[in-house]
Amino acid sequence: MSNRKGKLIVISAPSGTGKGTVINKLLKLEPDFAFSVSATTREPRPGETNGEEYFFIPKERFLEMIDNNEFLEYANYVGEYYGTPVKPIMDNIDSGKTVILDIEVQGAEQVMTKDIEATTFFLVPPDMAELEKRLRGRGTDSDEKVVSRLDRAKQELEEKHRYDHIIINDNSIRAAKEILYFISKKERNE
Repeated sequence: MSNRKGKLIVISAPSGTGKGTVINKLLKLEPDFAFSVSATTREPRPGETNGEEYFFIPKERFLEMIDNNEFLEYANYVGEYYGTPVKPIMDNIDSGKTVILDIEVQGAEQVMTKDIEATTFFLVPPDMAELEKRLRGRGTDSDEKVVSRLDRAKQELEEKHRYDHIIINDNSIRAAKEILYFISKKERNE
């Protein structure tokens, strides 16, 4: 094992853009990468397992973790809290692993202001019609929630210029390979 420190990769995207699918492709292409499991106060979707997709915790506990500075970042997104526990991130980076964070724009902004080096990626959908189709296709949200997610997506898309790289997710394997290209390019330039 190398004595070099690992890297932090931040991936953000509007809900429904497919960042989870792209991240899964990345982890298959680079099995030595570590995925940061976030905590959330939202209820699990069908098929989600506590500790795999998210740590599903009560709001009261989440607020305690905020007070104890246990998050690298956290955000309130359409009425639910999401956050990244800091200790596992730093442990992985210190051991030389590249850690992928799947976080919303609010959380990414917090990471960008901290004294931690990160390469940031913003995934965009091919267009808004495709994004709406993906969100409705999930079948997990009410019409009101879908509209709220679409409104939020429009706001988030206005922030994409703040990221190091913008990737169009019209094909998840191509998007994952493009992310790997930029990561390896940065390593070659260091």
